Amino acid sequence: MIPWAPLGRAPIPGTDQALCLYRRGDLLEFSIQISGYVSELMNSRQHASEDALADLACAAIAGRARPHVLVGGLGMGFTLAAALRGVGPSGTVTVAELVPEVVEWNKGPLGECAGHPLRDPRTRVHVGDVAELLRRGQGTFDAVLLDVDNGPEGMTHHGNDWLYSPPGLAAAQRTLRPGGVLAVWSATPEPRFTTRLNRAGFRTEVHTVRARPGKGAHHTVWLAHAPGKEESVTGAVRRQEAGRRSGRR
Repeated sequence: MIPWAPLGRAPIPGTDQALCLYRRGDLLEFSIQISGYVSELMNSRQHASEDALADLACAAIAGRARPHVLVGGLGMGFTLAAALRGVGPSGTVTVAELVPEVVEWNKGPLGECAGHPLRDPRTRVHVGDVAELLRRGQGTFDAVLLDVDNGPEGMTHHGNDWLYSPPGLAAAQRTLRPGGVLAVWSATPEPRFTTRLNRAGFRTEVHTVRARPGKGAHHTVWLAHAPGKEESVTGAVRRQEAGRRSGRR
């Protein structure tokens, strides 16, 4: 068996853990693990579900002029690469990555796995928490893709919990353009998260996808559609009317 060789170690901000990058011999196979855990966080040969995250989201916004997509979490670059394919030549993809070293790893040999998407002129990189972009965005993105940690039940950074909370989902909806889509990847199914998305006002689809084409672990992708322009206006009118009725009491 070809052994794994350590290539890098990166502290995870706000935690006492680190991300560890490994390569198997001279092969184009990489693994990222969390310090203290035996299982992998990601492997360069198992990315079909990350591709599906971007493919489903981009299909939902197909036909939009100059689409702008936000990807939360760079990882090994596969979601970013798939999003770039999906938005077409006129689109832009902003990727937010919390750990600076992960960006540097993707500029090096690791980037070859996904075709060096950071070199694409349509790519914008935000080194920092994706939550920062969600909190300040207002109708900025056509799609928001969250490939952060292990999904709603994360492993690496408790600050990620906000992303999947009612306030985080409300922020995601505000940062979407009318009819935009929030897509969320998870290593496990979380029925309570589906309920949370619906309560936040999204129209939600749940997709089960495989880690490899036709095989491997089953992962979950939520595709949550924000209200369209007409729906948003109707909702605002209803809220205003509800406020007037409340004021008369």
